[in-house]
Amino acid sequence: MQFASKIVPCLWFDRQAEEAARFYAGVFPGGRVGKVTRYPAVGKEIHGGEAGAVLTVNFELAGTSFIALNGGPVFKFNEAVSLCIMCDTQDEVDHFWTRLSEGGNPAAQQCGWLKDRFGVSWQVVPRVLPDLISDPDPAKTGRAFAAMLEMKKLDIAALQRAHTGG
Repeated sequence: MQFASKIVPCLWFDRQAEEAARFYAGVFPGGRVGKVTRYPAVGKEIHGGEAGAVLTVNFELAGTSFIALNGGPVFKFNEAVSLCIMCDTQDEVDHFWTRLSEGGNPAAQQCGWLKDRFGVSWQVVPRVLPDLISDPDPAKTGRAFAAMLEMKKLDIAALQRAHTGG
């Protein structure tokens, strides 16, 4: 599998890179796992990986290439970086929200954000949301924004009703 773009996000895991890549590939239609590289015996005193253990996993989700790296427990994910999924329908929102939330942190769910079981933050966003919260009419924008703030998983119909004042 060749990388789809010049810039490829690399996600640092402790030792769950392959599990995470396979999970994500199963969540996204057409997702796929590509090349798996393994730690060599050389350099163990620096990298700490066992010879033959998974080092990196290339995977692709919705046309975007990623690298999952088993780098050890040194770094942890946080909300400063999240992956945004732009959804066309409520069914898409429901699918991604449900699947990515499995085993995740329910306390980290707000306004379409969630944290999955690996600690990665995701935003599951209806494609229409940016238009609803940037309407030239400040009353419409305010109602849609206020409705969003009350939600965990975003509800397209409820956001549209709030926007129109219905």
